[in-house]
Amino acid sequence: MVTLAGAMSTGELGISFAEMIRSNNVHIISCTGANLEEDIMNLVAHSHYKRIPNYRDLTPEQEWDLLKNHLNRVTDTCIPEEEAFRKLQKHLFQVWKDAEDKGERLFPHEFMFRMLNSGDLKQYYEIDPKNSWMIAAAEKNLPMVVPGWEDSTMGNIFASYVLTGELKASTMKSGIEYMVWLADWYTKEAGTDGIGFFQIGGGIAGDFPICVVPMLHQDLEREGVPYWSYFCQISDSTTSYGSYSGAVPNEKITWGKLSIETPKYIIESDATIVAPLIFAYILDW
Repeated sequence: MVTLAGAMSTGELGISFAEMIRSNNVHIISCTGANLEEDIMNLVAHSHYKRIPNYRDLTPEQEWDLLKNHLNRVTDTCIPEEEAFRKLQKHLFQVWKDAEDKGERLFPHEFMFRMLNSGDLKQYYEIDPKNSWMIAAAEKNLPMVVPGWEDSTMGNIFASYVLTGELKASTMKSGIEYMVWLADWYTKEAGTDGIGFFQIGGGIAGDFPICVVPMLHQDLEREGVPYWSYFCQISDSTTSYGSYSGAVPNEKITWGKLSIETPKYIIESDATIVAPLIFAYILDW
C-alpha cells in the first residue's frame, strides 16, 4: 500500500508513481481527496499553472491578489480555478448525475475512474498521460481508499449540489464503507505475510488505512490476520503530540498496528525529493 498525503500530485509525483503502478509495484493506494483530484487537474490545466518560487516571502496582500485572480496556491504552485476546478466540475457532475439516475452508488475514486476511462477529458490533456498516476490507476482499476474525501475541492462541490437538491448525499459511498471494503480486501489479500505500508506524508491518508489491522484483530476478533509486513514513512514533520506526521513506529505497536518484528523506518526529509528517488531505485531507472 502507498499512502499519499500533502500535495504530492501537484508536486508531479505522477512522473515516477505512474510507472510504479504500471509495473505492478503498487497494489493499493490510500490518498487524500486533494491528491485524487489534483493529479487530474495537472493533466488538464498544466499550462495555466502559475509558479511562485518565492512563496515563503508573500505578503497577505499578495496572497489576496492571487485569490482575486482565481489562483489557489499549493506551496509554490497556483492551481487555476477556471481551467482546473470548473473544467472538471462539469464533467464530474454529469458522471455523478448519470449514476444517480441509474440508482448507482460509487466511491469517490470510482467516479474519477469512470470519468477518465470515458475519454471525455482527452481533449484537454496538457501533459503526457503516461505521467498521470490516476490514468495508470484507472486503467488497472487499482484498489483505492480516499478517506476524508469530503474536504477536497470536488467534495465541497458535491456537497453544494446536495444543498441545492441536484444530487443526493447517498449517491457517494462513505468513509465507513471504505473501511468495511478495506477490511474485506486486506483479509483476502494479506495472505500469511501481510501487506507492506509505504506512507508519504502524514495525516488521514496513512492514519485511516493502518487502523484496519487492529480493527480486524481487536474489534472483529479474527484469528490469523497478519500485521502490516513493513512500515516506512517519509515526512519532514517531526513526530510529536501536535505533529501532522503521526506517531513514531514503536508507538504504533501499542495500538496493534505493527508487531514487534515489523521492519520500521522513518525518513525525515522532503517527500517530493525522496519518494521519486526510492521509486527510481525500485524501477532501476
